[in-house]
Amino acid sequence: MHTDDTGHDLRHHGDAEVRDDGAALVDLAVNVRADTPPTWLRERIAGSLSSLAAYPDGRAARAAVAARHGLPEERVLLTAGAAEAFVLLARALKVRRPVVVHPQFTEPEAALRDAGHTVDRVLLRESDGFRLDPAAVPEDADLVVIGNPTNPTSVLHPAATIAGLARPGRTLVVDEAFMDAVPGEREALAGRTDVPGLVVLRSLTKTWGLAGLRIGYVLAAPETIAELERAQPLWPVSTPALAAAQACVAPRALAEAAHAAHRISADRAHLVAGLSAFADRGVRVAGPAEGPFVLVHVPDAAAVRRRLRELGYAVRRGDTFPGLGAEWIRVAVRDRATVSGFLRALSAVLP
Repeated sequence: MHTDDTGHDLRHHGDAEVRDDGAALVDLAVNVRADTPPTWLRERIAGSLSSLAAYPDGRAARAAVAARHGLPEERVLLTAGAAEAFVLLARALKVRRPVVVHPQFTEPEAALRDAGHTVDRVLLRESDGFRLDPAAVPEDADLVVIGNPTNPTSVLHPAATIAGLARPGRTLVVDEAFMDAVPGEREALAGRTDVPGLVVLRSLTKTWGLAGLRIGYVLAAPETIAELERAQPLWPVSTPALAAAQACVAPRALAEAAHAAHRISADRAHLVAGLSAFADRGVRVAGPAEGPFVLVHVPDAAAVRRRLRELGYAVRRGDTFPGLGAEWIRVAVRDRATVSGFLRALSAVLP
């Protein structure tokens, strides 16, 4: 376990809910899109297997990612998922005062701590809708990390608000792992070159169901990319992952992801409406939710989670996220039929 001073297990992730005895449960704990990877993508990956004897050559995939965001290639670094990027940032950048905006994905802070940094936190409050208050970020922070849309709150912060955190001498890291699940990717900063110190992280594992393949990328100024690349081992991204990256930024894939984003919005509305019907039983949905998951306040959440497991549903506990207590759970958005089944189960187990 990797716990902080307040007892949060920073290395607990949703997959822990569906391992071992949870493997047969309906998975609402992991934020990977259901019914993925699609057949055409599996075929592209399988087609790369005949070239496994050669060392990986990432040039074509890097060029494809750069073209997808309208950037020169020296602004792109391919990584083994966004998680590798957090480790590279923590190890390669010379940082005096890193600040992580919570509640959010805990891996950036865990990586910074592992690299020997003392990490300051900005805790967003439910009373503010978990929205970013730029004034809460210390002026002397030289590394600021924020997710957008934020896991687990599902809040989509305005791009202008986040860009306003940029300062000379500050690295501004924006984790956009779930941005392609937002229709039109509105509020995205990926592709921007006018924000000083901006580093954008993208993951291809969530939308395309590639968590087991490990593929993501960093977009940043060329000198930052060069620093991160020096900290990477040789051939960090495998040939099948490179094939997947190239496929997932092609026009056909972008159109499919855009279509999926609209479907997720509709399915999320169904989930939120169903949860809102339990308001008289103490259920509150943080919002407005804009990601492919929702954060839900539930009385006696630990017992509710346990009883949901007995009925066949796994949800993500919220108390491992700094800034959240034991009464929170995170629920992934699934199709209407799955959501309806979950809502029936929740109705049966709520106090």
